[in-house]
Amino acid sequence: MNISEIIFHLESIAPPVYQENYDNCGLLTGTANRECTGVLTTLDATESIVEEAIARKCNLIVAHHPIIFGGLKKINGSNYVEKTIIAAIKNDIAIYAIHTNLDNVMHGVNGKIADALGLINRSILLPKEATLKKLFTFVPPVYAEKVRTAIFGAGGGHIGNYSEASFNAEGMGTFKGEEGAAPFVGEIGKQHQEREIRIEIIFPAHLQKQIIHALIKSHPYEEVAYDVVSLANSNQLVGSGLIGDLPEAMDENGFLQKIKQSFGLVVIKHTKLLNKPVKRVALCGGAGSFLISKALMAGADFYMSSDFKYHEFFDANGRMVIADIGHFESERFTIDLLYEILLEKFPTFAVLKSEIATNPVRYFFDDK
Repeated sequence: MNISEIIFHLESIAPPVYQENYDNCGLLTGTANRECTGVLTTLDATESIVEEAIARKCNLIVAHHPIIFGGLKKINGSNYVEKTIIAAIKNDIAIYAIHTNLDNVMHGVNGKIADALGLINRSILLPKEATLKKLFTFVPPVYAEKVRTAIFGAGGGHIGNYSEASFNAEGMGTFKGEEGAAPFVGEIGKQHQEREIRIEIIFPAHLQKQIIHALIKSHPYEEVAYDVVSLANSNQLVGSGLIGDLPEAMDENGFLQKIKQSFGLVVIKHTKLLNKPVKRVALCGGAGSFLISKALMAGADFYMSSDFKYHEFFDANGRMVIADIGHFESERFTIDLLYEILLEKFPTFAVLKSEIATNPVRYFFDDK
């Protein structure tokens, strides 16, 4: 199997177009058309991870965090980024990063965190805009079901928790076949009227090519009339953060203990407890202070994320508890997520989880 096949599958789960504009996802070193000897999943791609990949005979590292965020003007080993890149290139190790695009899908990083907490009734905290389009097409009534089914099969018609969504209205279409045409109905040189169904279906923008291919392949007409328009609607299945409910309300201390146990924490930094039950929980893997207001608006009792600045803790406004569990700790299950995504698709292939904890943060406790 080539590296490109693995990348294709990863990008079908978390399309690169869903990454944030500051991000740098994708294949960072190596070439996609090489045979893959094994995959190593990790949170961070560091020099020690490259050494682990070599030792375990993996020539592809799939990391959550990109080792390269900005441009590199020199690669002479002066810092950990350059050392990692040099080691990867010298040893023909490909590094693929799947970062905010994996954060931004419902069953991605935040979905894995929600699994650990047992949250139900989940939804995206900040849905992403400009990721949806709508297809309009016109088809004879007897072929309408065939065309709809083909478009649904290509990924169209998903709205929130609903699938196969479409709007259909009947009307009259007209056309006249010119010389060289081979019309499905009607005669060359004569205007023809045909009862048609107007079909409208929403689809993710990145699927446009396959949606149109499915339409044309299933449509009976020689020339298929269709329109594609971009929508301003937010995509309820794609975006930052996640909010959900605990199956049963818990007291605040009990919920903090649950977080500590679920994520293997030694410390939790949090705002003042409010002495009220915890039912609605918002979360964001990694740095999530930009979602504080969204968590408040969504009625969260607790907001769990990391990398909050001192003054941002005040933004809880006595209305919810903010809990900072650490960046690495909030995303530690991403290694498992990547492993599961790949193993489900390639069950007989060498997919391995890194055994190296890349967390650069340490905690000191004086037990006297």
